[in-house]
Amino acid sequence: MKKGMAILLTLMMVFSLAACGNNNAAPAEETPPANEASAEVVESVDYKIGVMTGTVSQNEEEYRAAENMQALFGEKIIITTYPDRFMQEQETTITNMMAMASDPDLKAIVMVQAVPGAAAAISRVREVRPDMLFVLGTPGEDPDVIADYGDIIMQIDELARGAATAQQAKDMGAETLVHYSFPRHMSYEMLASRRDNMKAEAERLGLRFIEEDAPDPTSDAGVPGTQQFIMEDLPRKVAEYGNDTAFFGTNCSMMEPLIRQTMETGAIFPVQCCPSPYHALPSALGIGVPEEKSGDVDYILEQIGEKCEEAEMTGRVGTWTVPINMMYVEVGVKYAVEFLEGRTDGRVDAEVLKSIMSDVAGGEVELTNYGDYDHFFLNLGAPIVF
Repeated sequence: MKKGMAILLTLMMVFSLAACGNNNAAPAEETPPANEASAEVVESVDYKIGVMTGTVSQNEEEYRAAENMQALFGEKIIITTYPDRFMQEQETTITNMMAMASDPDLKAIVMVQAVPGAAAAISRVREVRPDMLFVLGTPGEDPDVIADYGDIIMQIDELARGAATAQQAKDMGAETLVHYSFPRHMSYEMLASRRDNMKAEAERLGLRFIEEDAPDPTSDAGVPGTQQFIMEDLPRKVAEYGNDTAFFGTNCSMMEPLIRQTMETGAIFPVQCCPSPYHALPSALGIGVPEEKSGDVDYILEQIGEKCEEAEMTGRVGTWTVPINMMYVEVGVKYAVEFLEGRTDGRVDAEVLKSIMSDVAGGEVELTNYGDYDHFFLNLGAPIVF
């Protein structure tokens, strides 16, 4: 009898504890909205999200954004990179993405930038994981090609940005606008169209427009060859056209030498290829970011402004207030969370995406669609001149 009573009491305690647990559970209607995804929410769901970015040497801010997401969501975030020489090493991109996808718990992949090779990698993954959600930022392949592979695609509205960059250069006092690129980038339809729009607007505004070929950083000369060319050529352009010359480049590795030489010559730098206060400006201007200020956009904007004032370059250097590619990493991860937790209307939910992006940007973001694709979203940021 005593043994039977002991078993009965034990069972009663177990059921009692289970009932207490159920009473403390949050009701369904208290599920956080789209822009309030948290580590606690993610930890309760059995899935992982992969993030693929460039390496620290090529695109540090995107990799750091992935680390920020890992710090927020913990082991749910798996990070890998594509190679610096991604044009020649597309098999490595495929291999790295396939390695992530081999984890059965991985349910979504966010890739920023979605460089050439992304479509082939996604195609290979879908052969074995057709359920995988793909969120892509800043694609480097033809828009009509990559549109067939990503579930959500985000890109700066490059077509509108061409004219906007020319206008910003004019507003900053430019008389000449130099456009640095190379044949591979000019083979991308969207980048070539942006160049054409920039040229047309520059000529409409009365600006002299100069196109200059630079070495491709994925060629044998590599990133050092591209940077050395910029360091040597920019002063030559200023000597020829005067310091009211604005400079724009289409590749990330160009940005630091462009900014350094702009400051040295007193020329004009309207905006980076990938607009962001973090993109090349701190390193080019010698700004150290303390650990406690990491991710503090207001702090970095203030520091850049002070450096420009010290160099008597007020009004000669600009960017956008929002780090676009960092934003795409964060938005991509948080959208994947919403989708995997059932808080989106299918794989493509423009309202949820806009809500998350506006929250991350700290203000209302307007999205437009590229062509007839309802899953390919374009946006512009807000310019700032220091």
